[in-house]
Amino acid sequence: MARLPRERGLVDAEARMRRALEVARATPPGDIPVGAVVFAPDGRELGWGTNRREADSDPTAHAEMEAIRRAVRAYGDAWRLTECTLVVTLEPCTMCAGAIIGARVGEVIFGAYEPKTGACGSLIDAVRAPGQLHRPAVRGGVLEKECAELLQSFFTGLR
Repeated sequence: MARLPRERGLVDAEARMRRALEVARATPPGDIPVGAVVFAPDGRELGWGTNRREADSDPTAHAEMEAIRRAVRAYGDAWRLTECTLVVTLEPCTMCAGAIIGARVGEVIFGAYEPKTGACGSLIDAVRAPGQLHRPAVRGGVLEKECAELLQSFFTGLR
């Protein structure tokens, strides 16, 4: 994974990921616990989201989509989140990668890698594909163990 060009330091990324983990723990029962938070350049929280596909019967209700929608409404800069950072506990999928590109999110920080559906370098690298109109900086593996444990706990509970 590429390092963020405007390195804010691991401590800041970890603090922000802890907030995303807090959000993930509030995921509705029955949904996979994923949390996402969009931060403004000054560090303000603009929007957050949890996975709500089961709760809302909506295949697009991923944590990233919810956080981006809220952030766009709060940020007041039309739909462009160019200077903002999206922090998510699980590597975004292709749909979410498309929304990240479309919203012009400046940075993406994720926790656990997703080898089956990850679109930020694991399965494919949609956010940094040649020809994209916008390419966010991406860093994966921040608090990876904690993020993976939350997911593993959920799936163990299903078995």
